[in-house]
Amino acid sequence: MRLHVDQRHERVLELVRERGSLRVAELAAELGVSAVTLRRDVEALAAQGRVQRLHGAVVWPGERVPAPAAGAGPRQESLEGTVIGMIVPTTVNLFADIVRGAREAVGARGGRLVLGLSGYVDTEDCVQAEHLIAGGAQGLLVAPSWFVGVPRDGQEKWLMECGVPTVLVERSAPPGNPAADLDRVRTDRAHGAALAVGHLAALGHRRITAVLQEGPHAVQIDAGFRAAVRARGIEVDDSAPNVREHGDYDACVDYLVRAVRERGVTAALVHSDEDAIVLVPRLQAHGVRVPGDLALIAYEDQVAGLADVPLTAVAPPTRAVGELAASLLLRRLAEKGTGERPGPRQHVDLLPELHIRSSCGGQAPADGS
Repeated sequence: MRLHVDQRHERVLELVRERGSLRVAELAAELGVSAVTLRRDVEALAAQGRVQRLHGAVVWPGERVPAPAAGAGPRQESLEGTVIGMIVPTTVNLFADIVRGAREAVGARGGRLVLGLSGYVDTEDCVQAEHLIAGGAQGLLVAPSWFVGVPRDGQEKWLMECGVPTVLVERSAPPGNPAADLDRVRTDRAHGAALAVGHLAALGHRRITAVLQEGPHAVQIDAGFRAAVRARGIEVDDSAPNVREHGDYDACVDYLVRAVRERGVTAALVHSDEDAIVLVPRLQAHGVRVPGDLALIAYEDQVAGLADVPLTAVAPPTRAVGELAASLLLRRLAEKGTGERPGPRQHVDLLPELHIRSSCGGQAPADGS
C-alpha cells in the first residue's frame, strides 16, 4: 500500500535515525518510490532541519559521513543545478518512457532536464542542440533523427563539434565513424527479434514472416529475426512489404492474407504494436483469425496489451535506457568537474523482454526453451 506523504516522511526519519546516513537511491528503493519523489521528501525535511542533504545522501543531523575507502569507486556527488539537454524526435510511444527515465535520474542528482524535439527532421537536431547549449545545458542526451539509426553523409558532424559531453540514446554509429567514439545506450533490438522467433519456434511454427516499419530500428530487428530463423531452421516468407510503405495498410493486409492462404505462413512479427493493432481487425475481416490462422507478435509493447486480442510483444526496457544514459552523462560531467581521468567510453545494449499474451495461442517459455 502506498504511504501518505506524512507517513513517508516519518519512515524516512526513522530509517535515517537508525542508520545515520543513507544514499537517496537506496532510500527511494526501500520505500518503493521514485528517486524524484524521495528527493522532494528529503528537501522538505531538510528545510525543517530534521535531516541533512549531503553528496546525494540523507544524513541525520550531526552525523559524520565517512570518507570513501581507498580503491572504492567515485562517490556519487550531488550535481545540484546541473542542466542536461535531451533531444528526441518525439515524446510519444517509447520515447515518452525514455524521457521519464532520464528526467528521474537527473532529478535524483539535483539536476534539471531540458527537452528539445526534432520531429524526425535531421537538420533540426543541431538547431535544438545550439538552443539548449546556449540556454545553459552542460551535456546532451541525443536520439538523432538518423533515418536508419546510424549517421550517413556526415550527419554526425554537428555532434562531434557541439563542445559538451554527449551520450547517444537508442542510436549508434558504425566502426570508423567519428560518432562511434561517443558513449551510447540503446536497446538490443536484434535480441528482441530473436526472442520472438524462439517463442514461435517453441509453439511449433515452421514458416513465418516479419512485417516491419521503415525507420531507425528496422535494420536491427530484421538482422535479429534472420539470424534466429537461420539458427532454428525455420522457413521465412521474404516478400513482406514495409508497414505503411504506401501511406496505408492495404499492401500489408493483402500480403498477409495471401501468405497464410497460399504459402503456409502461420506466424508473423509486426513492428510496431500500434501497427499490429490496426492489422488484426483487417485480417479478421478477410477471414484470417488471430491467433487461429496467424500467430502474431508485436514489437515495442507500448499498447499491445490493450488490443482486442491482447498481443504478445517484445518490450524494450525504455525507462532503463533513459536512466542509464542520463547516469552515464552525469558521470562524465562529474569527471570533467573534478579533473578526474575519464573512464573508458561505453557502448551499452540493454536486453528487451517478451511479454506473452493471447495473440500466439500458446504459453511457451519466453526464451523458447
